[in-house]
Amino acid sequence: MTNKRWVAIGLSIIVLIVSLILPAVASVFMADEEDEDKATDFFTALIDDAQAETVIRDGDAFNRIALIDVQGEMINQQVSPFAQGGYNHALILDQLEQIKTDETVKAILLRVNTPGGGVYESAELTDKIKEVKEARDIPVYTVMESMAASGGYYISAQSEKIFATQETLTGSIGVIMQGFNVSGLLDKLGIEDTTIKSGDLKDLGSATRPNTDEEIAVLQEIVDGMYERFVSEIIDGRNMSRERVLDLADGRIYSGAQAKTLGLIDELGYFDDALATLESDFELSGAEVFQYDGTSLNMFDQFFLSMKNLLPQAESTPLDSIGQTEEAPTFKYLYRGL
Repeated sequence: MTNKRWVAIGLSIIVLIVSLILPAVASVFMADEEDEDKATDFFTALIDDAQAETVIRDGDAFNRIALIDVQGEMINQQVSPFAQGGYNHALILDQLEQIKTDETVKAILLRVNTPGGGVYESAELTDKIKEVKEARDIPVYTVMESMAASGGYYISAQSEKIFATQETLTGSIGVIMQGFNVSGLLDKLGIEDTTIKSGDLKDLGSATRPNTDEEIAVLQEIVDGMYERFVSEIIDGRNMSRERVLDLADGRIYSGAQAKTLGLIDELGYFDDALATLESDFELSGAEVFQYDGTSLNMFDQFFLSMKNLLPQAESTPLDSIGQTEEAPTFKYLYRGL
């Protein structure tokens, strides 16, 4: 790193300290007791990890509706704290955790637009939603946008009411595990799999050789167990009979209009319709509607992460990939069509 870059980093740190600390210090020495409280609040805000909020519609700040967006494939992946859009599993869980202790939040409106995602992520998010409902005794409504399939329906099933448009794609109730078998290609290239294992099933699902009947049976048993949990969520959340759910849960997608006829959703409508119904059903007319900004980083975290980007990064080399293993098979509540 050049001396000029070090100087730039040093100056940035100095500017940050001066701009953040001096105004608060001055307020402490110059103000009365009320202003001292404000200064304390200032310092608290600097170190507080609570997510910032954006008010979507002004209203009663003591009776609020929290909008939670579930957008994109539901995979728990590392997401930049400064990235806009996309699915961020950890942040959504954090939003729900904050609602657990925020007495001003009287209802949750989920806005879902996803083809689904990981079995783990779908189950964890659903369990968190149920945890918040139980802890706070507040309603959860869901409005589906263009797609709320598979895991998207899984997380929606526990809502008091589900809204979708006639064109929404939903359903796809089931589990999928996909992979490739490249053993034929390896044979043509003269490449031999030399895996050494302690048991016949140690490399279950390997892409470098055909699966045996025993392996397929093992994987199918796992899929069936996950499918059963999906079915149970719908039985509990939608108050439907097991036989009825099994009739619908063959993996196919449904339009919103079909889902309404089949009882998978409650109403046809858009975001404004879902919000208006939620307000009417729970006497929340005039409530403030807000959503979280999408980052739980405090100001210091954001600064030091931005400083990290100024530091030189080690360059990868072809040798870095040696020894890396292929991605393990994953089970998903995911719609793979279209």
